[in-house]
Amino acid sequence: MVHISRKEHFNAAHKLYNPAWSAEKNTEVFGPCANANWHGHNFELIVTVKGKPDPETGFVVDLKKLSTLIRERVIDKLDHKNLNEDVDFMKGKMASCENLIIEIWKILDKPVTDLTPYGRLYSLRLYETPRNYVEYFGEEE
Repeated sequence: MVHISRKEHFNAAHKLYNPAWSAEKNTEVFGPCANANWHGHNFELIVTVKGKPDPETGFVVDLKKLSTLIRERVIDKLDHKNLNEDVDFMKGKMASCENLIIEIWKILDKPVTDLTPYGRLYSLRLYETPRNYVEYFGEEE
C-alpha cells in the first residue's frame, strides 16, 4: 500500500470554554485558551490517502483533485473564521482540535472514496502549532 498526503493551511480563531463551568474553572482547565476575546492559530491539515496506484496513471489519487476537494469542503469553511461561531459543523461542540479533526473526517471520508477507486482516506493530521497536533484514523467514536 502507498500512503500519499496533501498539506493545506488555514487560519482560525477559537476559545476553549465550557459554559457549564465558572470562568475560574475554565481558566484553571484551559488557561489562556479560555480567553473571552478568543485566540488564533495558523493550522496545517495533512490529509493522507492509502491505496494502490492506478495502473494507467500511477496515482493513488490525483493530488490536484484532492487539493480542490479539501479546499472546497473544509478549508473555505474554516479559513479566517471563528471556529466557535462561524463554522456550521462545529456548532454546539467544544472547539478543540480533537473535535475539529473528527468533524473534518466526517466531511472528507466519502468524497475522498468517491474521488478515487484506488484509495481511501487513511488519516488526518491537524497541527495547531508547530509542536502540537492531533491525528485521526477514523475509528468509531
